Amino acid sequence: MTVSDPGTGAVGSGSAWVEGGGASDARIQAVIFDWGGTLTPWHEVDLTAGWYAYASIYDPRHAASLAARLYAAEIQRWQDQHHSAGSAGTGRLDQMLLDCGIDLTSARHHQALDAYLRFWDPHTEADPDAAELLGALRDRGIRIGVLSNTLWPREHHEAVFARDGLLHLIDGAVYSSELPVGKPLGDAFVAALRAVGVQDPRRAVFVGDRAWDDVHGAQQVGMRAILVPHSDIPHDQLGPVEGEPDAVVQRLAEVLAHVDRWNASGDD
Repeated sequence: MTVSDPGTGAVGSGSAWVEGGGASDARIQAVIFDWGGTLTPWHEVDLTAGWYAYASIYDPRHAASLAARLYAAEIQRWQDQHHSAGSAGTGRLDQMLLDCGIDLTSARHHQALDAYLRFWDPHTEADPDAAELLGALRDRGIRIGVLSNTLWPREHHEAVFARDGLLHLIDGAVYSSELPVGKPLGDAFVAALRAVGVQDPRRAVFVGDRAWDDVHGAQQVGMRAILVPHSDIPHDQLGPVEGEPDAVVQRLAEVLAHVDRWNASGDD
């Protein structure tokens, strides 16, 4: 999958990217999903424990201090992204590790990274409704996208989606680790629209678990937004404003009925 530079040809943050089209063109062409808390259910995860799984293999003698350093570096990147409202991206995991003095060419790094990813395995399992929902949307000719704020590289996400039988159902994906920006900045959503080949944001729906990052972010470029309200978002990750979702679902499977209703009514 190819990701376009979100700054190329974009009208600008917070502006809709529309090239033609009117109310009669408002049938939904694509549904784009957030990942953590949406396609995979919300989990309370001890991030330090994840980094300890890495550090105990990379540097067993100093595992606790290395894990603490890696945790602090990750949190700083998330805070920078959040406080900038997405104008600063999360950056890449490998760059974060380099900044912490990790030798990315070493065998112990690769072994440690495997341990880190195994730690995450039980926390990344797909929602039980995901495969059936994505399949049903594709049966209707609707493209499937993913837009995730993440440090992880594409290959880590694709391995998770392949494990859970979802990768072949995804038409385009955008990860903030590949961009200079992130949600809720409008340019991140424009990149996701391009990834699924949709020009008019009114013809796309975003599904996510965060009222600021996902709902407000999607709506500011003209997309509809569906909220999955089950994640326990920490207070320091809440945004200054919240979008009013176009729909709220208690289960991921309920997304299909809303898309069908909007397409049947031609509602713009």
